[in-house]
Amino acid sequence: MIQPAQGDSRQSRGKRERRSWFSLQRKYAPYIFVSPFFILFLIFGAFPTVFSMFLSFQDWNPVRGLATMEFVGFENYRLLFTDPWFWQALGNTLWLAVAGGAPQHLIAIPLAFLLVSGARRLRHPLTAAYFLPYITSTVAVAIVFQTLLGTQFGVVNQAINALASWPVTSWMFAGLAEQLPINWLGRSQFIKPAISMLVVWKYFGFNVVLYSAGLATIPKDYYEAAAIDGATNWQRFRFITLPLLRPIMFFAVTLTIIGNLQLFDEPFILVGRDGGTGRAGMTVATYLYRLGFEWSDMGSAAAMSWVLFLIIGTGTAIQFLFFGKRSFERRE
Repeated sequence: MIQPAQGDSRQSRGKRERRSWFSLQRKYAPYIFVSPFFILFLIFGAFPTVFSMFLSFQDWNPVRGLATMEFVGFENYRLLFTDPWFWQALGNTLWLAVAGGAPQHLIAIPLAFLLVSGARRLRHPLTAAYFLPYITSTVAVAIVFQTLLGTQFGVVNQAINALASWPVTSWMFAGLAEQLPINWLGRSQFIKPAISMLVVWKYFGFNVVLYSAGLATIPKDYYEAAAIDGATNWQRFRFITLPLLRPIMFFAVTLTIIGNLQLFDEPFILVGRDGGTGRAGMTVATYLYRLGFEWSDMGSAAAMSWVLFLIIGTGTAIQFLFFGKRSFERRE
């Protein structure tokens, strides 16, 4: 009987080992490649979320260390709902969410329609110009608005004075003209309108981009058929554009709700962390910041963050029930 050579046996064993190694690589390589995402998500996403939920039931000053953490149950939530500052901050947040959110879409939708249908050559330059404030640093924007809203030499006060003196628009600005010069950032009744102006100016360009992209997907045949039937521009906008734009509107409004209920940068920079005169500009996010990082009450801050999460979730759910379902209904 002929015995296989020792070299052949080693060669075949080496081939089997390499084949086994390659099969292991093919089996586990996908998991190795996607593992960085899951590791980062567990460290920076899942763990902070779970820990903040746990922390909302604790009384903890982070300066004293983890050993001083004490379980207090729902005490943080009870104190939160009896805190007048929280209710004031929540009222300010809801006011700013409406006053700073609705005008964004009331301006962006018709403006996007005009850009797509009427100013095709200037569409992209104008869209880029409207989008520019969105990508500009919030700090820079807030500093510019502090100058524009200046009491003595601010452009806004000068414009109101000029419009109040013009016979055509005097009836619109007569009430404001009587209070000139307006201290926009120093008087409580004007702080929230000032913040709303900044929010609208900064974010409506983002909505213009969204609506322009949505309008570009609407077939031109619809508009041509409507024009043949004698429909006016308003009728085409009312009965063609708005219904077909509803999914984009749902998406844009949802982003506005989420963003405005978490408003932090604009009021923090414009009027400071205390919300300005009478705390008129203090939002839930800025109050949460003060609780956690100034007063070291991490338990109450964590409880407030979860209450804010529930408010945002509720607002988004209501918006979906009344607006979103119809947006995604299949049209025959």
